[in-house]
Amino acid sequence: MDALNQYRSDTSASESDGEEPRKYASPVVRQYKVNTAPDIAGYVSGQHEVSNYIAPGQNTMQFNIPYKDLAQPLVGPVDAEGEFGSKIHNLASGTAEAQAVDEQTFRKQERMFRQRGIAADPSINASGEMVGTQDAAHNRSKRRRKAKGDVQVVSGENAYQGPWAGFEDDTKGQISGPTAEQLEEYEERMRQQEGPAGPTGPSKRAKGVMGYTAGQEERTLFHGKSERDYQGRTYMHVPAEQRGEPASKCFVPKRLVREWKAHTGGVSAIRFIPDSGHLLLSSGMDGLVKLFDMQTSLQQVRTFIGHAKAVRDISFASDGRTFVSSSYDTFSKVWDTETGACKHRLAAGGAVPYVARFHPDNPHAIIVGQGDRKIVEWDTRANEVVQEYNQHQGAVNSLTFFDEGRRFVSTSDDKSMRVWEYGIPVPIKLVADPAMHSVPAVALHPEGRWLVGQSMDNRLVVYSSGDRFRPHRRKQFKGHATAGFACQPAVSHDGGIVVSGDAEGRVWCWDWQTTRILESWRAHDKVAICAAWHPREASRVATCSWDGTIKYWE
Repeated sequence: MDALNQYRSDTSASESDGEEPRKYASPVVRQYKVNTAPDIAGYVSGQHEVSNYIAPGQNTMQFNIPYKDLAQPLVGPVDAEGEFGSKIHNLASGTAEAQAVDEQTFRKQERMFRQRGIAADPSINASGEMVGTQDAAHNRSKRRRKAKGDVQVVSGENAYQGPWAGFEDDTKGQISGPTAEQLEEYEERMRQQEGPAGPTGPSKRAKGVMGYTAGQEERTLFHGKSERDYQGRTYMHVPAEQRGEPASKCFVPKRLVREWKAHTGGVSAIRFIPDSGHLLLSSGMDGLVKLFDMQTSLQQVRTFIGHAKAVRDISFASDGRTFVSSSYDTFSKVWDTETGACKHRLAAGGAVPYVARFHPDNPHAIIVGQGDRKIVEWDTRANEVVQEYNQHQGAVNSLTFFDEGRRFVSTSDDKSMRVWEYGIPVPIKLVADPAMHSVPAVALHPEGRWLVGQSMDNRLVVYSSGDRFRPHRRKQFKGHATAGFACQPAVSHDGGIVVSGDAEGRVWCWDWQTTRILESWRAHDKVAICAAWHPREASRVATCSWDGTIKYWE
């Protein structure tokens, strides 16, 4: 209405009777709020209420998006070159800016520096500056190659080297290490630390004889008031509540029952005593083996001392009265679980025993997988090697009996698995594939028909243990990260749950039938190297880690 009232033509103004034109109020100008906040990448100003957010690098959309939203221009900060976004890259460990020079240029300058001793400075603020000196470049240019040798000579002096001949001052291929003077100085310093007779007695090592070094004399410590109760029973007595039938169905543990700071430097393995599970055995990087009561007191009951270096693996006999420990001091030792006495000392050729297992039906037969690629079988009654299985091309990592002890499977660093008839040194089955990874830890399914292995490509793989030993392609357990660590898996005694640790200290549980992840939780500060399921309880699991702790879950 104000606009209509203000409208007057010149003719009507000239025909007026001379009165002053009517004055009207000026129109009101509306003030709008100004939003100074920067626009978010992917949005156009003014469309925030109706547009869908599209990230700059997004390639997958879960809903239908209008074309105007897909075609909207990117907005946000630009760099000095006028390009949208930042040059900061998102990585798994955080963010990192792009390098000052591209990868190709940097590698080219790196090769030049190694060959000539001088190269362009890759720093951001350096313009035309050089790294290195002209003297170094001059000295590098004077390097002379070795003679190619005589074509007719294969080895020895003046042997033919051809195009592989290096420079005269090269040290490639030469044996490196401490000199004889440095070794002598180190041995003298160790003798001074140990004293004239060593920390525990005189050394028994003789020339050409595998004896004992200082710290290897076996002894045991009992942690308790009395080794026997009022009825004269030791801790080997099975409690009454562990004599019935095991639980018919197992469940994922929900809470922490007990934690032990067991070893100094880390725990390497844990094992429940067979059948009853009322005792737990552990080995550590400190060279000790410890025994824990898992039923009544939940306390440590005994320590076994006798290894000079870290203990890598432990294993009970089928009756639980003895166990064997394998150490980096080249010894496998057989111990009495009840008294703590060392019954046998096994050492073959100075090789490191990586794993040792009792035969299920013969407590006097022990097979040992060694770092020298051999598997040796010991008869403890004669204290000698009675059989040797020598087919692997790398250190033997695991040994698993199956088929009621008639066969066993071995895994090695050579990324292969071999199946053996017990007592026959020729493998009956070789499992090897170019795409196959090493399987350093294996567990037997309670039904005896399957083997679960920890593969180094972050998977648990399954193999059938029948006459046709082959992988189960469709049954794989994924989700955890174990590349580089031999995390020992375990299967519940009802066969329904698979449990394993990982490199981040987490414990994972899978359903055996569906391979679906049931639960995972952070259990340790370092790699959870071993998990063991109680042979009778429904939801009790023990885990150990390189942080030196053992945890009992229920």
